[in-house]
Formats: sequence, C-alpha cells, structure tokens
Amino acid sequence: MINLGILGAGKIAVIMANTVNRMAAAGNNEVRLCAVAVRDRERAERFAAEFGIPKAFGSYEDMAADDEVDLVYIATPHSHHFEHSMLCLEHGKHVLCEKAFTVNAKQARELIAFAESRGLLITEAIWTRYQPMRRIIDEVVASKEVGEPRMLTANLCYAILENERIVKSALAGGALLDVGVYTINFAEMVFGHADSYYAVCTKNEDGCDMAGSYTMLWKDGRTAVLCSGAEVISDRFGTVFCTEGFIQVENINNPQSVRVFDKNYRLIREIKCPAQLTGYEYEVLETAKAIEEGKTECQSMPHSETVRIMEIMDGMREQMGIKYPFE
Repeated sequence: MINLGILGAGKIAVIMANTVNRMAAAGNNEVRLCAVAVRDRERAERFAAEFGIPKAFGSYEDMAADDEVDLVYIATPHSHHFEHSMLCLEHGKHVLCEKAFTVNAKQARELIAFAESRGLLITEAIWTRYQPMRRIIDEVVASKEVGEPRMLTANLCYAILENERIVKSALAGGALLDVGVYTINFAEMVFGHADSYYAVCTKNEDGCDMAGSYTMLWKDGRTAVLCSGAEVISDRFGTVFCTEGFIQVENINNPQSVRVFDKNYRLIREIKCPAQLTGYEYEVLETAKAIEEGKTECQSMPHSETVRIMEIMDGMREQMGIKYPFE
C-alpha cells in the first residue's frame, strides 16, 4: 500500500482526496490517504477531518519529513510546483505533481534529473494522459473509418478571473499554463509531435495571457488550431477533421464521448466514456503501480513528454512576449 500525502487544500486537492476515498470504498486499497499539509494548521485539520485523513500538518516541511508518507500529490499553484516538488524529493518522497508540471522546461528538467538521481518517481498529473478515453480516441482516429485525419481543433476556456493565480504574473498566471496545456496535449496525443507552432494572445494589465490562439503544424501538412481563455466559457470540444468526415471529442479536459460523423454530417458511431469515479483514479493507480515496480516515471506521461510540453509552452510564451518576473 502506498501512503499518500496531499500538499495543498484547494479545489483540486478536494477532488484527489475524494477520489482516493471512493477508490477505497470500491475495494481498491492500493493507495491510502495518510496526511495533508497546508500553511494554515486549522485549515489542514478541517480538511483532514472532512476526508478522514489521519495526519494534518501546518507545514509542508513537516509532512515531507514524515517517514510514513510515501507519495506526495502537489496541489498548489504551478508557480510553486518546482519548490514544493523539490522539497518532497529532497526528503525521499515520490511525487505526483499537478499540471502545468512547472513554470518552464528548465525547472522540469531539474526536477526530473534530481528525482532520477535519487531513484524516485515523479510524474505529471495531467489526467487526460492516463484515462481510458485516450486509448479509445487513438483507436477511433487510427481506424480511418472517415478517412485520413488532416486537421484538428481544440478549445478550453473557463471564466476564472476571480482566481489570483490566473491574473498575477508573479504567480505565473495566464490561460496557457492553466488550460491551454490541455489543448496542446490533445493535439500532440492525436497527431504526435508537431514540427512548428505559432502563438498569439491578449493580455491583462499585469502581462498575463487572458485569451490565446495557437497554431501547430506538421511537415506532412497536418495542422491544429487551438485556443484557450480565462475570461469566457467554451464548448471544450476537440474535433479531428478527416477526408471523409470528422471525429468529435466531448470535453478535452475530461473526455465524455467520441462521436464519428460521415461526410454528410450524419452521426455513424458514438462511444461513451467508461464509468469513472472522478477521472483521477487512473493517474493514482498508474503512479502507485510504477512506484511498486521501482520505476521513476509513468508510461502514460513519460518525462520526455512532460519536458516537451513545457518546451512548447516556453516557445509560445516567447512568441507572445510573456516572461514571469522570477524567470
């Protein structure tokens, strides 16, 4: 059994705690909630009481030093992922770190190199990489039942300006690292590694991207047009355009169905998402299995892919003229 500690107590930490508890209720005991750490001790104790977690810490350092904790889920803003992940690695903990993995590729490479030097697992918790729907989408596209896939679009926008981490450059704010990362992952999961890309955006007064459009190109002529935003609500669809029809994915942030349409726009097939607890259980199970097998990375999101996505976002930020004050 892997003892899991959660670092942070925001919305995403709540989902993870709920996921592990639901896994246990379903009879899966590979991972156990062991501890939670928040800078505010009272808040940590409330979180622990709500989810039946044995230990509550008012210090990240204290939880990292606890010998009972095997794996730490990093649920803080991505501006702090490097610092908090390194803290846990230095104390011999395996790390499951939320997306965006870090602020830039340099930080990602440093974390991965350090983890590998210590024989520790570190992996990016981008849930769409681990879910069964990824395989299903790949199989539908590869079937070529509506012809050759040549172009795709994907969008992910939420009205999230109330979150300080989105609007503050000092917190690595903006739409790209928070939601745009899903559109890029979607494009590269479907079409493989792009050969070039171009990015533009609008910015707020603090220099954070509020809405962005990204075009990715492949040397064989395939293209992807992606957009992300923090001011509006979008349909979250991903669509693969083929020579004899198109394939539509409902919600690239947690795919719920894949629908195939012929050239006359008639629905010819629909595949629903397999029953899931929250969708987070797949990354938890794969991480636990990898740790038990002595691996330092997960097959669904290997280190090379994490670094590549960070490199792409570094390049896009350079094109958009976005640099965080601490870089």
